[in-house]
Amino acid sequence: MLRVSDLEVVYSAAVLGLRGAELSVARGSIVALLGANGAGKTTLLRAITGLLGYHNARITSGQIELNGSVLNDVAPAAIVRRGVGQAMEGRRIFGELSIEDNLKVGGVSVKDRAAKQQTRDYVFDLFPVLGERRRQQAGYLSGGEQQMLAIGRALMSQPDLLLLDEPSLGLAPLIVTQIRDVIADINKTGTTVLLVEQNAAMALSIADHGYVLENGRVGLSGSARQLREDDSMQALYLGGTIAVSENRS
Repeated sequence: MLRVSDLEVVYSAAVLGLRGAELSVARGSIVALLGANGAGKTTLLRAITGLLGYHNARITSGQIELNGSVLNDVAPAAIVRRGVGQAMEGRRIFGELSIEDNLKVGGVSVKDRAAKQQTRDYVFDLFPVLGERRRQQAGYLSGGEQQMLAIGRALMSQPDLLLLDEPSLGLAPLIVTQIRDVIADINKTGTTVLLVEQNAAMALSIADHGYVLENGRVGLSGSARQLREDDSMQALYLGGTIAVSENRS
């Protein structure tokens, strides 16, 4: 579904953000993109979604393909219309708007009103607390609830491919588990997921495949099971045996 080939990204015409990064995401899968701060994970998502220009960056070589079509020079809004949705790092909700209005913003590219209503109801089924407080100003939500809203807003565009950037960041362990389970449930409905995470244990507990970015390039890749059992992953990212149980059927 998604293929990134030998991708190089430069910031401010001087700083390399990606150095020949490569990955592929099969339709219907969950793929984990792991790595430390500054490894290039968010840069890769910006390249996929067409947002590099807003950060004074550009692709200097390589290619991004979605369903066989090149995305390199496609505008962000057109990429959304092609079926790519994203929940950004830091949630980026509209705090002054209500929960329901945040969801309306997320669904602005969908013209079918009945389909939009159906997706909103699906989001409220996934996150009942949002439905119960739909008219509340979003800025008053807890961190975990804001993350739920960010994911729900991304779903409102009815994406075939959902990009999630650090959805567990700053959340309590119980909420991380809840978010992990929801991501698995979203995937079971047919939505493909590219999950960017520093929490490798959480990500690999639900992923089919994983990539580890190191200094802008892929240093390690394999099935989720292979990565969980890899000695270097254990030492650098997992801190010993993973205690999180798998949530894949």
